[in-house]
Amino acid sequence: MTPFCLELSGPFACFTRPEMKVERVSYDVMTPSAARACFEAVLWKPAIRWHVRRIEVLRPIQWINLRRNEVASVVSTRNVTAAMKSGTGALGLYIEDDRQQRAGLFLCDVAYRVHADLEFRADVDPEGSLAKYREMFARRARKGQCINQPYLGCREFAARFRLIDDPDAEPPPVAEARDLGFMLHDLDFSNPADPMPRFFRARLENGVVNIPAWDSEEVRG
Repeated sequence: MTPFCLELSGPFACFTRPEMKVERVSYDVMTPSAARACFEAVLWKPAIRWHVRRIEVLRPIQWINLRRNEVASVVSTRNVTAAMKSGTGALGLYIEDDRQQRAGLFLCDVAYRVHADLEFRADVDPEGSLAKYREMFARRARKGQCINQPYLGCREFAARFRLIDDPDAEPPPVAEARDLGFMLHDLDFSNPADPMPRFFRARLENGVVNIPAWDSEEVRG
């Protein structure tokens, strides 16, 4: 089955390295988990899963230092649970009282061509079919429809997206090669209470990062 291909672009991107605890520092290239989230932003259903196979870098890798305001806290899980049980609760955060400035090393002027397979789970939707969901995704992507706006790592970095029907007719990726080191592949949700990150050794070859299968030996916990 032919993979789907989306072109994703935007003025800024940040695919945060998890080892950076204070300041945000982006990977050099879009991560598979960020690419998967863009496909899910166009179409997500319990009966389908997206598997990213290849990421093509269409513009030279460029960096920018930015300092921005962020909220220092998150809403307490305990407060959310209590509010769900009681039907009421104080879940708001006041930006003026909880603001902090953080520096970040981000990517700028980015564009990617991402190839992904759509997996259909018949056990979740016995009356559905792979063709049904493929047609649904293609129709939505061509019209520019999405569940939420796709983004490039951080939600404030919105992505423009375009469905590519014939990738071979598109311009080639950048002619660049570099070792990207260990990169986040995705989170393992086998234990939903404690999802664990899994990594793979990424390399950019002629502007292309090939993504190993989730269950391959190249992906490590």
